[in-house]
Amino acid sequence: MGVGAIMIIVFIVGYLAIVFEHQVKFDKAASALLIGMICWGLYAVWPSDFLKADENKTIEQLAVDPKINEENKPFANYLKEEVLNKSIHHNDSAQVTSAEMHETSTSETVHHYIEHGLTHHIFDIAGILFFLLGAMAIVEVIDGHDGFSVITRRISTLNKVKLLWVVSILTFFMSAALDNLTTAIVMISVLRKLVDDKQTRWIFGGFIIIAANSGGAWSPIGDVTTTMLWNNGQLPDSGYLMGHLFVPSLMCLVLPLIAATIFMRGNVNRPSGTELNDETSRASNKEKNVVFILGLAGLLFVPVFKSVTHLPPFMGMMMSLGIVWVVTELIHSKKQMKDKKGLTIVSVLRKIDTSSVLFFLGILMAVAALQEVGHLAQAAKILDSALNQNIYSINISIGVLSAIIDNVPLVAAAQGMYPVSTGVFEANGMFWQLLAYCAGTGGSILIIGSAAGVAVMGLEKIDFLWYVKRVSGYALLGYGGGVVTYYLMYGNL
Repeated sequence: MGVGAIMIIVFIVGYLAIVFEHQVKFDKAASALLIGMICWGLYAVWPSDFLKADENKTIEQLAVDPKINEENKPFANYLKEEVLNKSIHHNDSAQVTSAEMHETSTSETVHHYIEHGLTHHIFDIAGILFFLLGAMAIVEVIDGHDGFSVITRRISTLNKVKLLWVVSILTFFMSAALDNLTTAIVMISVLRKLVDDKQTRWIFGGFIIIAANSGGAWSPIGDVTTTMLWNNGQLPDSGYLMGHLFVPSLMCLVLPLIAATIFMRGNVNRPSGTELNDETSRASNKEKNVVFILGLAGLLFVPVFKSVTHLPPFMGMMMSLGIVWVVTELIHSKKQMKDKKGLTIVSVLRKIDTSSVLFFLGILMAVAALQEVGHLAQAAKILDSALNQNIYSINISIGVLSAIIDNVPLVAAAQGMYPVSTGVFEANGMFWQLLAYCAGTGGSILIIGSAAGVAVMGLEKIDFLWYVKRVSGYALLGYGGGVVTYYLMYGNL
């Protein structure tokens, strides 16, 4: 059995441990961290099994190796760059011996390449984690000031069906303006003020995931994969993108809501102390309104910051966090320490669920390892050949696969496989539109299939299997309904 097969087995076993978290009796964060680190360890100890690199050869020989150039272009390009750098260095320094040239052409170069890949993924993953921490801190400090009462006081209905529609539609449009991850965090905080019963809140949480992902799919700033396609030139016309994907994305939410309307009955109970006329917050009305407006403006500022500076979104989130931090410290500077509890960023950061952040780290590291060794690219090629380049079959499969594996590397693989050309593959073409929809909404089928789902899972402690039994059917109905809607509006098989 090859090391590549062992890596896949480790991932599957770890994934099952996450799925059956309550049966195996240890936290999903531990399973995620183990599979992430073991997969990278296997890659680092036996790199030749993945890179097809014979360490007895020089890097000059490896750089022109047809097998490496065909199967692993990133590694081949890295080797060619190393050859060029060594050539320049050799010309500049007559002291470099052939032995030194050979020494740096074997295991050292290979492990430098592994470290280079790890550094790249760590930057992306750290950006997501810092973004998550910043969003959670801002939302928590708004909640500490009872700022979300501005929203909850305007939602007077106790009927489950009406409330589900209101929360879901609100989430759908907020996700397009913010992004699905931030919106999910905000709406879970709102939901806690509206629904007391845990099982009912979990159902609503599942629909928040569906609404956040479907709302993010039709907006260039609503979902990371749609943003990727927008920034990289596959979907450059944001107006065209939004116009074509709005109705399919809306149907992805409306169909599950209609189905839930048929089966759901009764009223919700509001948590004690959160009635519409509650005035128990330790923050004054002025402080409450200032922090709510400032926090919401900070969240809305993030996509603006990214568009203007072209820097990663987490930097905009950290800037917003810093502003909220300074303002809340100034507002409460004259209060006693005991009266500041829950009202400042320092006290809020102590409440952040670290295990959820570590779970995110582990699962993203595991997926990054599979991407780095080429397993995801191979899966994409298998899909391409098996489905005969049928754009509907390929994208539907990518969407379903994104419920198991992070959608970002899957979309990146598709971008690499299909260059922008003519017909359905032209800029703003049907393939790219359908890819944005499927990759953005398919993750709702399983709770760990999207960033929004993982965040809700961590915040509400929703069980994986419970989600499969109670919510996945709704998500699958909406996902399929959106594809059918797109087909009826724009395409033919």
